[in-house]
Amino acid sequence: MGTYAYVRVSTLTQVREGDSLEAQRRQVVSYATSKGYLLEDHQIHVEKGVSGGVPFEERPEGRTLFNKLGSGDILIFPKLDRAFRNTRNALNVLHDLKEKGVSVHFIDIGGDVTGHGIGAIVFTILSAFASFEKERIGTRIREIKQMKKTEGKFVGGRSAFGFEVVEGYKRPNAQEQQLLKEMKKLRASGASFRQLSSWLSEQGHGMSHVAVRSILQRN
Repeated sequence: MGTYAYVRVSTLTQVREGDSLEAQRRQVVSYATSKGYLLEDHQIHVEKGVSGGVPFEERPEGRTLFNKLGSGDILIFPKLDRAFRNTRNALNVLHDLKEKGVSVHFIDIGGDVTGHGIGAIVFTILSAFASFEKERIGTRIREIKQMKKTEGKFVGGRSAFGFEVVEGYKRPNAQEQQLLKEMKKLRASGASFRQLSSWLSEQGHGMSHVAVRSILQRN
């Protein structure tokens, strides 16, 4: 039996919230001391630069800790969102840990959530809110990207063949647009995608026949 803690931070979170690993360390140590639990430094598992969207048991430290824990062990998290961002993953992992006989504590919720009291209810509610917030942010990002696309702005990734990015906007590339016209003519004349791929290579634009087909289907 032992006491363990898990702290996590991504670079983005550190910049935005200042929620440093050191601050989380102090939180879990202080909580453990207040409860009379012995928490050694090597029992604090530190997850650096891993998104909260990654399932807990798929994170390097999360997986190690999950496999290590057993009956009678205590696991402390400083905050719910350090552990989970997805309701299903949160409830599944909590269920598995309860089955192992592990006592799970969230400091921001008020303590043990593996019992049948108010802590377990609050955990379920807050997990749902964490999942909702992630979905809301994702939807907002998609809406912004779509709005930028409508305005002709480049939103990241590789610029499509036939276009180039100029001062943040996607603009037609004259040379590649001419190649597109020639490709369409050759295709209409019966040239295969493989033949078009070879022809493009001769023009200094190496490209697989699959990529050629994809380009022509989009244009």
